[in-house]
Amino acid sequence: MADDSSWTLPGTVQELAATVQEPPSRYLLPEQDRLGGQQLAGAEMPEPVPTIDLRRLLASDGAGEEVAKLRSALQSWGFFLVTGHGIEASLMNAMTAASREFFRQPLEQKLEYSNLIEGKQWQLEGYGNDPVKTQDQVLDWSDRLHLRVEPEDERNLARWPGHPESFRDLLHEYTLNCKRVKDGILRAMAKLLELDEDCLINQFGNKQGSTYARFNYYPACPRPDLVLGIRPHSDVCVLTLLLMDKDVGGLQVLRDGTWYGVPPVRDYALLVNVGVSMEIMTNGIFWGPVHRVVTNSAKERISLAMFYAADLEKEIEPIAELLDEKQPARYKKIKCKDFVAAHYEHFSKRERVIESLKI
Repeated sequence: MADDSSWTLPGTVQELAATVQEPPSRYLLPEQDRLGGQQLAGAEMPEPVPTIDLRRLLASDGAGEEVAKLRSALQSWGFFLVTGHGIEASLMNAMTAASREFFRQPLEQKLEYSNLIEGKQWQLEGYGNDPVKTQDQVLDWSDRLHLRVEPEDERNLARWPGHPESFRDLLHEYTLNCKRVKDGILRAMAKLLELDEDCLINQFGNKQGSTYARFNYYPACPRPDLVLGIRPHSDVCVLTLLLMDKDVGGLQVLRDGTWYGVPPVRDYALLVNVGVSMEIMTNGIFWGPVHRVVTNSAKERISLAMFYAADLEKEIEPIAELLDEKQPARYKKIKCKDFVAAHYEHFSKRERVIESLKI
C-alpha cells in the first residue's frame, strides 16, 4: 500500500475558511490546552505597552528618559513599541495595502510563488504554510508569504510577487527604512549593556546576517475559542520589527503564566520583539518573550514581521564581554542554520528551542 503523506501538505487556510462551517480536527487545540473551556480571549495588559521614541532615544542629549523606558521594557516584557522611527505613514499604509491585495488574488496566482518545490518539498521562502513535521501536529489558522530581503544581492526575486505591481518597490523601500530603525535600536541596546555601540550589529556575521519579511494572513475563523492563528513560540531571530494590523487585534504575549492581549496600534508605531538569538548573545539579560496569535470570528487580519537573523554559518553564543566568574555562559554555542532547523522541530511540538541549549 502506498504511503499516504497528504498530512504533510495541508491546503491554504484562506481557501479552507471560505468553504467550511467548522474547522477540521487538525486545527483544533488539544483538550488539555483549552483552558477548561475558557475562550482564548487573553487578559488585558496590566499597563500600556511600553513605548519608546526612537528619535529621542538616539539623540546626543536628553535621551535619559527613553533609555530608562527601554531598560524597563526589556526587563519586564521583552518587547516594546517604537515611535519616532521616521518611516512615512504613507509607506506603511501602502505596504499593508499591497500585502492585502496579494492575499486577495486567486489561489492559482498566489501558487506561482509557492514554498513547495514540485508541490512536495518545503522551503522557507514563498507562499503557503509552515512545515508540518508530525501527523498529529496541530495546524495554525494562517497562511504566509516569507521572503528573504537582505542581503539585497541574494534576493530570490522569483518568489517576490509581481502583483500588485507596486509590491517589489514598496518592499525594497520598506526594508531599507526598517534596517535603519533596527540598527538604531541595536546600538541603544548595546549601550544599555555597556558594550561598544556596534557590538550587537557585529554579532550578525557576514553582510550583517539575513533579513526575512513574513507577511501573515489570518482568515476569519468560525471557532476562535478552539483554534490559534499561530501557536505559542519565541522568535528564533535576533530582533523582530512587526507592522501590526491597526484595526484587528490578535497578538498575545505570555508573562508569569498569563496570556495578555496586545491591542492594535493606530499611530504607526512598530512593535519591536527580542528573539532568542539575542537571548543567547546577551546570556539571558534580554529574553525572547513567548507569544501567540488568536483568531477572530468575523474579521481577517494581516501583519508584516521583519526578522533579523545572524548569518547562517555564524555561531551564536554569549558575548564574551558579558561573561565572568559570577556570570558564566548559560547557553551552548550553536551554528545559526542548526538553530533555525532545531527551532522548526521544537515549534512543531509546541516547545521552546532555547531550552535545549541551556547549560
